[in-house]
Amino acid sequence: MVSRRYLRIKTMQALYAYNANPKAEVRTYEMNLVKSIRECYELFLWLFALLPEIAFYRMKKLDSMKEKYNPTEEDLNPNMKFVNNKVIWQMENNLTLKQLWPRYHVLWENDTDLISKLFREIEQLPEYEVYMSTRESDYKSDKKLVLAVIEKVFATNDLLHWFLGEKNTHWIDDYEEAMLMFYQNVKEFKEEDGDNCKIATLFKSDEDEQFCRQLFRKTLENADEYTKMVEAKLQNWELERVISMDMLLMQMALCELLEFPSVPIKVTLNEYIELAKWYSSDKSKVFVNGILDRLIVDLRDSGRLVKTGRGLYQN
Repeated sequence: MVSRRYLRIKTMQALYAYNANPKAEVRTYEMNLVKSIRECYELFLWLFALLPEIAFYRMKKLDSMKEKYNPTEEDLNPNMKFVNNKVIWQMENNLTLKQLWPRYHVLWENDTDLISKLFREIEQLPEYEVYMSTRESDYKSDKKLVLAVIEKVFATNDLLHWFLGEKNTHWIDDYEEAMLMFYQNVKEFKEEDGDNCKIATLFKSDEDEQFCRQLFRKTLENADEYTKMVEAKLQNWELERVISMDMLLMQMALCELLEFPSVPIKVTLNEYIELAKWYSSDKSKVFVNGILDRLIVDLRDSGRLVKTGRGLYQN
C-alpha cells in the first residue's frame, strides 16, 4: 500500500495545481488526485509482471540453445535455477495478480529489447553468480535473489524508469514509491502460501483514502484562516515574501494538526519539514520548522490541539 508521505506529496501537488487555477472545479482536482494515486498502483502491478517475463525470456533462450547444430552438454542440460525460481513462479501464478493484470492491461511480451537488457544486467550481479553456482534450489535463496534484482537492477535502472515513464508520464514521479511497495510486498511472500501470496492493496484502509481527500478539501476550505495564523507569526517578514510552496505546506500542516486527531503532532511536524526540504527552497526547512513550532505552542495553549488514540500517545 502507498505510504502516508506519498499521499501528502500527491495532495500537495493537487493543491498547488488548483491554486494556479482557482476558478476550476474543486471536485475535478480531487478526482484527479485520487486518479493519480491509483496510477501508482497500476505501476506496482506492471513491476510484478516483469520478473516472470524475464524468466520466460531466459527459458526461451535456453530452449533455443538445445537446437544448435552442435550443442554442448551445458546447452543440452542447462542450469534452470533462475527460470524455476519459486518466488518468480509465485508472481506468475498468483491468483490475485491474474485477476488484476488483465484489468489494468499489463503486458510485457512486446518489449523484448528491454527484457533482454534487464536480464543481461541481472547476469552481472554478484548475487546472481553466487545463486547460479549450484543447481540446488531453496526458497530462501530464491527470494534473496529476487530482492537483490529489485533493489540493484530495477530500482536504479534509468532505462526501465524512462521506458515506464513513456507509458505513463505520472510514473516518472511514482517510480520510487511503486518500487518500494513492490519490494516490501515480495519480502512478505511465504513459500507455504503458493499461488495465494497476499498482494498489497492500494490503500492500507479506507481511512488512508479519506485522509488525502479530507486533507485536500479541508486545506482549501480553511486556507484563509491558516494564512492569517502564519502571518501572525512572521517576524519582520511580509506575507508577500513567503514562498508559495512554503505557505501551502504550512497550510497543510495546520490542517493536519487541527483536523486529524489520530495523527501525532511530531509526525505532522517532521513530515512537512521533510517536504519543505525536498520541494521548496534551501532555507525553507528551517523557516517552516520555526513557524510551525510557534503555532503548535499557541494551539496547545489555546486548547485547539485535540489528539486521540495514536495521535495522543505519540506526542
